[in-house]
Amino acid sequence: MICVTNLGMQYGAKVLFRNASINFDPGKRYGLVGANGAGKSTLLRILTNDENPTEGKVSVPKELKLGFLRQDHFSYEDHVIIHVVMQGKKRLWQAMEMKEELLAKEEMDEKTGHQLAELEITIAEEDGYSAEAFAAELLAGLGISVNYHHEKMRALSGGFKLRVLLAQVLFSDPDLLLLDEPTNHLDIISIRWLEEFLRDQFQGTLIYISHDRDFLNATATHIVDIDYEEVIPYTGNYERFLAAKELESSQRQKEIESVERKAAEMQAFVDRFKAKATKARQAQSRAKMIDRLEVPETKLSSRVSPTLRFQQKRPSGKVVLTLKNIQKAFGTLKVLNGIDMTIERGEKVALIGPNGIGKSTLLKIALGQMDPNNGESIWGYEAQVCYFAQDHHDLLKDRTSVYDWLYAQAPHETVGTIRGLLGQVLFTGDEVKKSVNALSGGESARLLFARMMLEKGNVLVLDEPTNHMDLEGVDALADALQKFEGTVIVVSHDRYFVSKVATHILELTPTGARDYSGPYQEYLERFGDDYLNRDLTSLHHQKPSQTQSKSTQKTKTPISHEERKLQKQRINQLQRTVEQLEREIAKNEDQLQDIEEHFGKEGYFQSADPIEIQKLQKKQESVQKMLTQHLQNWEATSLELEKLRQTA
Repeated sequence: MICVTNLGMQYGAKVLFRNASINFDPGKRYGLVGANGAGKSTLLRILTNDENPTEGKVSVPKELKLGFLRQDHFSYEDHVIIHVVMQGKKRLWQAMEMKEELLAKEEMDEKTGHQLAELEITIAEEDGYSAEAFAAELLAGLGISVNYHHEKMRALSGGFKLRVLLAQVLFSDPDLLLLDEPTNHLDIISIRWLEEFLRDQFQGTLIYISHDRDFLNATATHIVDIDYEEVIPYTGNYERFLAAKELESSQRQKEIESVERKAAEMQAFVDRFKAKATKARQAQSRAKMIDRLEVPETKLSSRVSPTLRFQQKRPSGKVVLTLKNIQKAFGTLKVLNGIDMTIERGEKVALIGPNGIGKSTLLKIALGQMDPNNGESIWGYEAQVCYFAQDHHDLLKDRTSVYDWLYAQAPHETVGTIRGLLGQVLFTGDEVKKSVNALSGGESARLLFARMMLEKGNVLVLDEPTNHMDLEGVDALADALQKFEGTVIVVSHDRYFVSKVATHILELTPTGARDYSGPYQEYLERFGDDYLNRDLTSLHHQKPSQTQSKSTQKTKTPISHEERKLQKQRINQLQRTVEQLEREIAKNEDQLQDIEEHFGKEGYFQSADPIEIQKLQKKQESVQKMLTQHLQNWEATSLELEKLRQTA
């Protein structure tokens, strides 16, 4: 159990929380919620001992194994992806590396043999012979194809590198797992897989921050709310938390109204009888009672929603956008394969599908920012487009203030209009003087929404707009897009957001697109969750070489002398590993045969000591498990050795 006692944290005059006391019980899953800046990430850093609280203490058992997703993927650039995952278990990884070093020796002596035996025990204790298979399962679950597992980390984009680090911390199998926005950079398929893994396989305590409502509902056993400068735990998922908060608010309002009603009744009595001698004493008594009445405090919540309202200067024509046979490939890798679609005025279209399937590429082609290999996109009459890019660092990279940046987008607008819009997106007071290059992800998004409100286009194109937004911001954006009279085209992996906004679904797959006119829930009811099928989508994540024709595959790329030397060394290492495993397998089989011969002796179970029988049975189970692990590892190593020999 992790105990938090009288915890307080503040930066200067800004208080995040005070007097927080909570116990995190083993095996439970706690979702931390609260407005951006309320102190969720700070609380995680306190729990990992990366930051000291202003007051109070955190008690963590010494033997507890902690897992925390640290975004330091740059230190792994030259490491093989699956090895990065396996490094999550340091004891196992060190034993496996030492074993490789010993097997690389030209000659084996008795000392080396004893060392190898000890390392084998360590590897077996850490489930080392199934470790690579488990690491591969984690990577595949998080959307990284098996074809990349033995590539270097540098081959992946930043978002996919973070997935590898997430796999690493899951592989470590910690007693306490801390995650900060684990669904960021994940597509719907990977989010669903992570939900199932955390709910059904992970046995430790989980404390995590998320702004994904469906993810919180699917995984949380408790919600920890940071608001009103307090840290309050609730039992149940996010929906139950909302119901409890609503009930609390209703009860508090009733208490306030009850006290105010009593005060008004007593004040009326005082006003009526204070001048009458016979009632003066009672009136004075009532007046004192009024003074003693305590009206429940109305606390100021840190949750503040932006006020978003998108308007159009004038409507577009009926047909807003026509896509005709859009095809796009990068080298030999096909991304878009003949996309046809017509979007009409007022539709709210959601593009869904796994990461890397081409959703952002399709938007860029439609916007004219990228040329297709074939096909065309045609905007309709009077279509005026406002675009929210997934990556908007280039727009907000200088040191100009928030106010000056927004004013530069519309210099014809008045100071009052600009300040009013900034207030609507929660930039008030001195916050309008902040440099745009110092804004957080959520603040940047709100500023760009303010610009879109200024532009008053009739087509809003948004690529992952809910990333970095808190739950209140997501709700505000969804409501604003619902009420918008123009057309919306949006890419999002937030299922709650898509279900609230979309009236039309375009699902992208490796073989084409599925166009469905109707809301997301109807889409799921009609087609099910087939688009979450990884067997279908994994084809897209294969390397270009696997999608080439047979004639192309016959031509091998020449490798350098150094690469050939390394390949030969690897073959020799694998060969020695196979030989060592074959010896271990033979040894295990002999041990099992000896045990079976003991059990097969006539009258053995009648005459032998029950404790001895129990010990022998446990040994049999242990040796059988080790034999299974050795066989699995022998099969995997032999397969890798065979493939390397074929390419040598």
